[in-house]
Amino acid sequence: MKFQSTRRLLVAALLGTLAFATVPASAQQPIVIKFSHVVAKDTPKGLAADYFAKLVAEKTGGKVKVEVYPNSQLYKDGEEMEALQLGSVQMLAPSLAKFGPLGVPDFEAFDLPFIFDNYEELHKITYGPIGSALFKKLEPKGIVGLAYWDNGFKDFSANKQLRVPADFKGLKMRIQSSKVLDSEMRALGVNPQVMAFSEVYQALSTGVVDGTENPPSNFYTQKMHEVQKFMLRSQHGYLGYAVIVNKRFWDGLPGDIRKTLGECMVEATTYANKIALQKNDEDVEAVKKSAKTTIIVPNAAERLEMKKALAPVHKQHAARIGNDLLQAIYKETGFDPDKL
Repeated sequence: MKFQSTRRLLVAALLGTLAFATVPASAQQPIVIKFSHVVAKDTPKGLAADYFAKLVAEKTGGKVKVEVYPNSQLYKDGEEMEALQLGSVQMLAPSLAKFGPLGVPDFEAFDLPFIFDNYEELHKITYGPIGSALFKKLEPKGIVGLAYWDNGFKDFSANKQLRVPADFKGLKMRIQSSKVLDSEMRALGVNPQVMAFSEVYQALSTGVVDGTENPPSNFYTQKMHEVQKFMLRSQHGYLGYAVIVNKRFWDGLPGDIRKTLGECMVEATTYANKIALQKNDEDVEAVKKSAKTTIIVPNAAERLEMKKALAPVHKQHAARIGNDLLQAIYKETGFDPDKL
């Protein structure tokens, strides 16, 4: 299956290259950017991708056309990064957990439980020099990082009440492919199951997995509230995206086009992060109104118990992620797992 997938991507990339090569310069065809993502159009990422496409059309006067493909229409979770590197698509916004399997485990710092308590702490990293330095590590992989987009802070869900670590023991929970998330679940006594995002609803509805973790916007737009009886507003971890582009494609663009696209991305990022906060708040209310999922808000003691249970995950992965990086993040945010 892996060979067939790779072969399909190579063929798509070759056809795309040939099609581009045969367009005469005099035709002045618009530059096409295929922007693929795996979530619904009405999620924060989906809305931001469409907004970026609109800005680009306006600010380039139609010289650049961004074609957005949501909901895994082109590629699933496990395929999209390879598609970008091969040039089958030009732009993605994968979750930050995707860069660990690519060979850049530094990004898994974002997966560490409770490393950020709020958006102010988070944005010190994503808008600051640490975030920029992380993007530089993608360039040897043929990738240019353009921006960080928030999705939100994650909540646990299951078909049983969850409040404290003991409640999780023995559950099967879906995770993204991330060593940190695997350790997080095991620290709670959970059996983690790596699964593509597009397959989660079916897996929940059939009992292949018992629960998962998601920001409310993903939980609601993917209709997980229909197949999960409880949501714990744990806000234990961050789910964000990196908007990335194929480096060869990006470097080959005219300088003025690159500059304009960069300006559009700054504006789209402001929009993306504002809409993420708004959408998650709205979708929590939508889940409540559905009356299909009971929302549990932990008290201070329960939240502290969760933090203590998950603090060892930081030490488990410090060497692999980079202890210097973690210490730099802790200095910016004030978090100290040793003091819990």
